[in-house]
Amino acid sequence: MFKAEKFLTKKACVLGLGRSGKAVAELLAQKGFSVLLSEGKPVAHVPALAKGIKVETGGHSPRVFECDFIVKSPGIFPQSAVLKEAKKRKIPVFSELEVALSFMPKDICILAVSGTNGKTTTTSLLGEILKEYGAQLFPKRNVFVAGNIGAPVSAMADKIRPNDFLVLEVSSYQLEDSSFFRPKVACLLNITPDHLDHHGGMEKYIKAKARLFKHQRSNDHAVLNGGDAGCAALAEKLKGSLVAFSAFPNHPLKTDVFFDGDEIIFSAGHRLHPPKLKGIHNIENAMAAALCALAVGVPAEIIQRVFDRFEAMEHRIEPVETYKGITYINDSKATNLDSTIIALKSFEKEQNIWLILGGRDKGSSYEVLLPYLKDHCRCVLSIGECMDKIEKELKGQFPIVRCETLEKAVDYAFSHGKKGDVVLLSPACASFDQFKDYEERGKEFKRIVHEKIAQDK
Repeated sequence: MFKAEKFLTKKACVLGLGRSGKAVAELLAQKGFSVLLSEGKPVAHVPALAKGIKVETGGHSPRVFECDFIVKSPGIFPQSAVLKEAKKRKIPVFSELEVALSFMPKDICILAVSGTNGKTTTTSLLGEILKEYGAQLFPKRNVFVAGNIGAPVSAMADKIRPNDFLVLEVSSYQLEDSSFFRPKVACLLNITPDHLDHHGGMEKYIKAKARLFKHQRSNDHAVLNGGDAGCAALAEKLKGSLVAFSAFPNHPLKTDVFFDGDEIIFSAGHRLHPPKLKGIHNIENAMAAALCALAVGVPAEIIQRVFDRFEAMEHRIEPVETYKGITYINDSKATNLDSTIIALKSFEKEQNIWLILGGRDKGSSYEVLLPYLKDHCRCVLSIGECMDKIEKELKGQFPIVRCETLEKAVDYAFSHGKKGDVVLLSPACASFDQFKDYEERGKEFKRIVHEKIAQDK
């Protein structure tokens, strides 16, 4: 466990110059620590940082090991050379998440959402519900939404006051390094193959996700997808009070809520109309958010009020434009195969979808897409680093056009599409081969679509 008082006069090294690395470096410097921020990749422009932070880029120098502890940014490989050497030298390594939480009041209410898919929608929906609720309480309780969504947790450290709500979207990257994380409400939406290249296999990926519940106690709450075998397998080891959800009739774990095709019905007696979001997966996201909110005392009428106004998240099955009968959909947040399958299943069969697929590969086989491609798609338009792998695994079984870039893929669909077709960016891959992140990829897709339409008019 990171204890600030134990390390206060000592040197800190933060590995990684991403958003969370920058935020935790500035937090530590503000609290009086001497900080080295070390980035393994070359950086053209180093952002302005707080006084007292020394920066090195393009590799980790021996200065890293002169520090008394290391804060690891999410995404740095656990088996990287710098971390192996730190372990060899017995230098403590902490996560950005636990360092940030150590500077916050002990009596805040933490609600954490994780899972392979659906985290951002569920976290955002839960955040909106709690904001509506917190504003009605006396004294008022503020709500902060952070983590893998929006601002890093470290950026919230000095803003949060006792009894405030902190809603966190937490990834397997963040969880794998957290040794004491204890949310009041912990929600796991699903577990399907993802980040296997980072974790070194499915077993370690599941182990990282399970850390969400590891330090909970009997007065805490665990929310699980009862229809997901990976989630259900964790149920017996839970210490917190379990509630489960599933939008499907057959599930390995007894659930506390079900969907009758019109309403979400809870065993406690509440009946809610779900948000107007596309796809059965969003019914489950709404179930999860509602169960989390009910666990901390939010009245059902407040949940319904937020459900009624909540809209689709940017970059997740987001309608962009319909032109000449062709609909363009931005699902850039689909960075794994299961997300893409969910997107395809949200459309009717024989929808004639032009699927833009590819980017940086994450270690799974694209062959699992074949049944859904045959049901929903006209053609795959491949882009990015993993085009060769996509072609190798799908060629001869489904039409593929090698497009290389996002712009060429949109151009091809624009010129070959017909009325009633859908052009869907749902890449099933990370974006880092050609873009800074999935958000930049999604914004670029929308820009290209709008520009093509404007030029054609």
